[in-house]
Amino acid sequence: MTETHSTGAEIESVTPGNLKDRLEGGEDVFLLDVRSADDFEEWHIDGEGVESVNYPYFELLDGIPEELRKELPKDRRITVLCAKGGSSEMVAEHLREEGYDVDHLERGMNGWARIYEYAELDTRVDATVAQYRRPSSGCLAYLVVSEDEATVIDPLRAFTEEYVRDARALGADLVYALDTHIHADHVSGIHTLAGETDATAVIPEPAAARGIEYDQPYETVADGETLAVGEVEIEVVHTPGHTTGMTAYRIGEVLFTGDGLFTESVARPDLEDPERAKEAARTLYESLSETVLSLPADTVIAPAHFSDAATPQQDGTYTAELGDLVDQMDALSMDEEEFVEFVVSDMPPQPANHEEIIAANLGHETPDDETAFALELGPNNCAASEEALTN
Repeated sequence: MTETHSTGAEIESVTPGNLKDRLEGGEDVFLLDVRSADDFEEWHIDGEGVESVNYPYFELLDGIPEELRKELPKDRRITVLCAKGGSSEMVAEHLREEGYDVDHLERGMNGWARIYEYAELDTRVDATVAQYRRPSSGCLAYLVVSEDEATVIDPLRAFTEEYVRDARALGADLVYALDTHIHADHVSGIHTLAGETDATAVIPEPAAARGIEYDQPYETVADGETLAVGEVEIEVVHTPGHTTGMTAYRIGEVLFTGDGLFTESVARPDLEDPERAKEAARTLYESLSETVLSLPADTVIAPAHFSDAATPQQDGTYTAELGDLVDQMDALSMDEEEFVEFVVSDMPPQPANHEEIIAANLGHETPDDETAFALELGPNNCAASEEALTN
C-alpha cells in the first residue's frame, strides 16, 4: 500500500525489538493495525496479551470515525502499525489530537520482519550450535562452529551478514551453507553466502533433481554421506515427505529436521505437488516411522520453523527431545492410514507467494534483495494443522 508521511508533530515511536520485549514481558498490548483487511488477514502480530483491531488507514485520512472509537480504549496505550511506519504515524497524530495515549511501530511490519534473534543451544555436541529465530514468520536457522570452521543450515538471504559476522565472532569462517530442501516460505541464503564467502552451497541431491538452475557452483549430498566441519561430521539423512528432497542433517545427538518434523507438528505434504499430497503423506509417514523414530529418544529435534502453537524452551529456543515429542504428539503414534487422512484433511493456507519463492530457490528467477524480502513477508504455513496434533 502507499505510505503517507507525517505532517504533524513528532509521535513517539516504539522499535520492533521494544514491542517484542513488551509482549514477552507479559504486558497487555493494544494494536491498531491500519493495513488493508487482506494484508491483516494474511499476517499480523498475535499472541497472548495482544488485542488487535484492523482498520485501513485510507478510511482514517479525515479523522477517527465513530465506529472505530467504540473499539479503542481510553485507559490504555494504543500502538498503531502499518506496513512501513509512515501511515501509522499519521493515524497516531489523529488519535493523539483526540486525547488517546498512542505511539506507533517504527518501520511497521517490515521492521517487525527484520527481528532476528541468536541463542546458543545446550547440547552434548562438541561444537557451538546456535539457533536463529525470526519471530515474524517462525523461521529457524542454525550456525554450527567447530574449531575454525562453520556451517549454516537453512539460512535466509535477508540475514546473510548476521551469519558471517557471528561465525567470525566465534573465530571461524563459513565452509558450507546447507539447505534441507527447496523452501517455499523464504528465499534461501546459500547462494548469497557462497558468493560473499568461501562457503560451498550444498543442496540435497533429490532436491537438486527438481530442476535447479543456479548461475554459480554448488554441491549435492546424498543419503548417508557426511560433511566435515572442524572436528564434527554432519550426516545426511534423507527424510522425504514434505518435499521429495527433504533431508535432515545429524550432528551427534542433534537432528536438524528442516520441515520434516517440528516441535508442535509434522510437515504438510502438498507444497511440491498438491495433486500428490496423499502419496507424499505416505512417504512422510515412512520417513518419520522408519528413519526419525528409530533414533535414540534423547535425540534433540531442531526444526526449521515454529508456530504460535509451539512452546519454547526457557531460553526462548525451539527444540525438543524426540522421546518427548512421541509422548506429546498424536501424529507420531498413528497408524499409516490414520496419519495420512489426518495430515491431508485440514491443511492451512499455502505460504504467501510460495510459487515465486520456490522459483527463486530453484534459480529460475533472480529477485533483487528488496523484492526477495517482500516475497517472504508473512507466516510460513509449512506445517500440517496443529489442531489435535498434540495430547
